[in-house]
Amino acid sequence: MEKRFALLIDADNVSAKYIKPILEELSGYGNVTNKRIYGDWTNTQHGAWKEVLLQNSISPIQQFGYTTGKNATDSAMIIDAMDILYTGSVDGFCIVSSDSDFTKLASRLRESGLTVIGMGENKTPQPFRQACDIFTTLELLVEDNDEITEESVSKKGSEETPSILAKQAIEEAIIKMITENQNSGKDTGLGEVGSRLVKAYPDFDVRSYGYRLLSKFLEGFPRIALEKKRNAMTVTLSGNQAERQEVENYIVNRVKEYGETGISMGQLGQEVHDKYSNFHVKDLGYSQFNRYVRNIKGLHIEKKNEELWVTCL
Repeated sequence: MEKRFALLIDADNVSAKYIKPILEELSGYGNVTNKRIYGDWTNTQHGAWKEVLLQNSISPIQQFGYTTGKNATDSAMIIDAMDILYTGSVDGFCIVSSDSDFTKLASRLRESGLTVIGMGENKTPQPFRQACDIFTTLELLVEDNDEITEESVSKKGSEETPSILAKQAIEEAIIKMITENQNSGKDTGLGEVGSRLVKAYPDFDVRSYGYRLLSKFLEGFPRIALEKKRNAMTVTLSGNQAERQEVENYIVNRVKEYGETGISMGQLGQEVHDKYSNFHVKDLGYSQFNRYVRNIKGLHIEKKNEELWVTCL
């Protein structure tokens, strides 16, 4: 069953040009059952919004600015959001604003188990971004992706969005994921990488770096490689692939030479070190040599006299 979302838009802090991209983006998450926009519609600066509300079935909520310096729109949105929350009629909210005043609201909605998608312009403060499950920068939704280049993304990151996550930080986060899974004997799927990156960094979006697909984005990282396993894309540590394959072949051949008796893990590790002194399993994300050997196909490991021994299957 599709998730139901309530869309609440702060007209005071978002331009009307984003409405169609907002609805298109949100349709990928579920069905939008509530669509409301808040502002003082007697104010001429909201004229552009009035033209698109009817054709997109968005209900305008009038909120007069009773006091100078106080944002009545924020209060009205927060009250309505809590009313909708208590009806239990939606599974999540999309809060569209570039204002940090909705940080507490986003946190409160998530505490109630609902998904919170935030959308705002580049100027949106970091606290609101981090309070959401997912945050999307509106400028990304209206750009022509065919014209995005690494140079333009770099310029944008330095001039307009200083908070854009550095690629090095992303690479380190992915390497940590892969290492954790390898130490547990699990593969790291492309979907898992995308999901965990968004959980760690709600405003992470490959479009910020000029890509449409996460897989294409990851291809640019020297320490990460993509492999297809059983019709699924997995993410691994690249290292030196040629040397890694050579070492694995050497290990399998040495174990075969010892026949049914096999070879102790300690002796095997020493022989590998003697032949490939620059090879270190930690460079591949493994904390111990035996964990690395366990992931080599065709080998069997068992414990004999308190020591691990390796044989061929």
